[in-house]
Amino acid sequence: MADVEEITNVILVGLELDSSEDFDHSMEEMLNLIEACNMEIVDVIRQKLPHPEAGTYLGRGKVEELKAAVIETGATYCIFEDNLSPAQLKNLQNIVGCEIWDRTTLILEIFSRRAKTREARLQVESAYLQYMLPRLSGMWQHLGRQGGGGGSRANKGVGETQLELDRRQINQRIAELRRELDVISRTRSVQRQGRKRGTLPSVALVGYTNAGKSTIMNKMLAMSGGEEEKKVFQKDMLFATLDTSIRRIHTESNKDFLLSDTVGFIENLPHSLIKAFRSTLEEAAQADLILVVLDVSDPYYRQHKKVTEDTLKELEADTIPRIYVMNKADMVPDVAETIPKIKGDEIWISAEEEIGMQELVDLILSSVYSGNQTLDLLVPFQRGDLMNLLHNQAHILSEEYVAEGTKVTVECPERLLGEVSDYVLGGLPEPEEELEEWEK
Repeated sequence: MADVEEITNVILVGLELDSSEDFDHSMEEMLNLIEACNMEIVDVIRQKLPHPEAGTYLGRGKVEELKAAVIETGATYCIFEDNLSPAQLKNLQNIVGCEIWDRTTLILEIFSRRAKTREARLQVESAYLQYMLPRLSGMWQHLGRQGGGGGSRANKGVGETQLELDRRQINQRIAELRRELDVISRTRSVQRQGRKRGTLPSVALVGYTNAGKSTIMNKMLAMSGGEEEKKVFQKDMLFATLDTSIRRIHTESNKDFLLSDTVGFIENLPHSLIKAFRSTLEEAAQADLILVVLDVSDPYYRQHKKVTEDTLKELEADTIPRIYVMNKADMVPDVAETIPKIKGDEIWISAEEEIGMQELVDLILSSVYSGNQTLDLLVPFQRGDLMNLLHNQAHILSEEYVAEGTKVTVECPERLLGEVSDYVLGGLPEPEEELEEWEK
């Protein structure tokens, strides 16, 4: 990707179509994305048209205006609010005389800067190469496309040869990246299965970027007495977090759960990025419960909710139970005085102000531990491993040492019933459905 650390002057360009909805919101989001990329906007150019021009996206006069603005401001990049076709990108660069970025290019650049782990860097590179592959045709304009001579390849110019070489190299690199990511994905899958065998329920934070997911995780870690170094990076900016973080949240009732936080969503998130980050986002797809975090102080939060729902559907995670966490509710005038409040599958909180966090934890526990049963067990002394498991994964109500072993009353998660079934005093209760059938 381009190095833009030294010169960061850019011009933001937006085209408002007759069919456009929330154009101003989209432009504001682009301003935030550009800020997140540490760039400085020196000019904003807008145009209103019934439809984009096929060759240059903007009208001819507006393209000339953009060219003059580049000369006047010394801008290095022109960033378009929408995505451009390969032909539009090539034509604009030829006319305007500076590098042209569209929405996808900007998001990919932000991802490339924020990626810390090897997996994230590989995922971003894969997405970037897939995006660049159809856009190579304009990169070798200065070289001849045709040359004389005979034979099947002799009449191909240097430019066309270079284009073929680039495509071949990019395709080879994409194949290498896929192989490496497949290995990482298999490793992640094994780790996930290990966590499943550990019997702790998993909860995933998902939502629009900058909705407050990392803040919620850090507040929960603090509530559970987590170490400071376990906290994840949080900042009031778009895509502050890319890498998946999984933390164990300890509760006073001994009903612990695993909480995962990963990359946020955004409208028109490049499909190649969703595909590249699919293995990372599978933490959400494999969760027992999803927390959809929404910034209700944003007037477009309902639109953000739809983007999140659509992305979850694409990840085949739309059937997993979920709780809608209406975050930053303290900034909503009509609601601020009434939080925390629970309404159906929604909970209104302020993570930053620590309002409603305990209620959120209680709601999570009531969901992921809904199948708990209170049982009386007699565990032989030689099954110290089972007692250790119960202390770590269940809620011990009483514990007494008798001659035969340890007698305990325990609130047992449904997933541990198979482990303790041989030691239940009086045997496990019959499931209600089977009992009703037997009575008939």
